[in-house]
Formats: sequence, structure tokens, C-alpha cells
Amino acid sequence: MADVCKILNPEVLHFDFDTKENLLTAFARKPLQIIHKGLGYRIIYELEEFKIHKNEVTYLGYSRYKELKGSKRKKRKWRSNRMLAYNGSFTHFYQSLLKGTTYQDGFLIHQFKRILNPERPSEEKIARARELVKLNRNRINFSKVIKKPKTALDSSLVILKKVKLPKFKDYLYKSKVPIKDIIQFKNGVFYLKFENNLSVVYTKELEVERYILRTPFSKSRKALPQTSSIIPLKLPSVLDKNGNLISPLDMFYEGYWSFEKFADALPLDYVVE
Repeated sequence: MADVCKILNPEVLHFDFDTKENLLTAFARKPLQIIHKGLGYRIIYELEEFKIHKNEVTYLGYSRYKELKGSKRKKRKWRSNRMLAYNGSFTHFYQSLLKGTTYQDGFLIHQFKRILNPERPSEEKIARARELVKLNRNRINFSKVIKKPKTALDSSLVILKKVKLPKFKDYLYKSKVPIKDIIQFKNGVFYLKFENNLSVVYTKELEVERYILRTPFSKSRKALPQTSSIIPLKLPSVLDKNGNLISPLDMFYEGYWSFEKFADALPLDYVVE
């Protein structure tokens, strides 16, 4: 819904880019005034933190929502869009954990472990290979096929061809994880506490085309159930009674939930009608 969510005072935003760290940061001199014609809200957003590091986006702030005025037809459309934004969201997932209805609500939970890809050279080896290639660039035949390296330079070229391999490999080792293995209730407080990482599949909705084609080189394919990953940065992590993380930056999201950002967010006290 990003195409109908607009910042009314973009002039208060300021950006800084660190070329060495490949880090983009932003801050706002005043609260952002946002109009969301898709969900029917006027939003005041106090930006606390925003950064893009390589392909990772992190933002944090405080928002106040106010209902827009509209016709009965518009209000029906807004209610429908809000339900669409809520269904399958991480808020929906966390609330289903509190109620114990996660699987009935259409979520599947799997557990996976993430390890360094043994087929990809270490960063140290890559750095040494790049330095050696840089020193000998003028006498290298880059089209040469190297089946068995005979020199240090050959080995460096082989190493650099493996740079595009993924840094990590994920191994799913447990399917249909019980809710009790994910959330705990202690001394009147709900805690998220689980091993390694979670893969969450929402089976009641398919991916939208914008997600499938989210990068310039993406190719169209058949839409699949919405799948997201939860990578915990801090555990245990506390949930409030509405299913909101007390410290939102405790969790890092990949997959569909990383695609659904502020434009799909709802008030913290949103109640399903």
C-alpha cells in the first residue's frame, strides 16, 4: 500500500550516506505528517532511528493514528484494507501465539539453524585474493578457465569466483513447532524464547506480484504462501498484552515481513472488527 501512503512534510527529513560503511541514515527535525488513503489514517510519526546498511533496513519511531473522515463506501474499503494488512502480519502472528490459535489461524512454524556456508571462502581469504589480483591485474587473463590452480594467483582467481555464493546456509530441522516452545508466560509476562530461528508460513494468503518482482532482476513466477523468517537479536523478548514487542529491534525479519513495512502497519491497539 506504499503507493497511497504519503509523507506530507518531506522537507523535515535529512539523510547522510557513509560511503566507507555503505550506510544510509536519516533523521527528522520535526514529527512526520503522513496521510494513508489506503487504510484511512492520518499519522504523526516521531522518527527515532532509520538506517539502511547494505540490504538491511532498520527503523524505529512512535506513531499516533487518527481516523480520516469519509463516506460509508470509503470506510468499508478502509476496514477491508486494514484486515488485509493485519492478516498474516507479524502482529497477527504474535497475537495468535498469545491466544494459542496460531495453527488454526493459518500459520505454520518451522525451526531452522543458520551456519556459515562452507563452500564460500572466508572474508580474510577474499581480502587477500583481491589484493593479490589488484597487484597483478595487468598480466591476468580473466577469461582463463582454471580447473586446478597452479599458482597463488590462480588460487586467488578461483576464490574471487566464489564471492557471489551466499554467506550462510539454512538448515530446517523441526517442522510444526509447538507454541509452548516459542512463547512462555512467567510472573504475569509473556516472553518469546526459542532456539535458533523461525520460519513462519501464512497459508491463507499468497505473495503479491510486487514482492515477487521486488528486485530489478527478479523474474515472474507462481505466487507462493507468504513466508517470513524471524532472526532473534535478543532473547528472551517481552510481548505486551496486544502482541507487540516491547523492544521491536529484538527481532530481525526476512522474507515477506521485511517487504511489508510502514505502509502496512496498523495502530498498536488495532482490534479486528
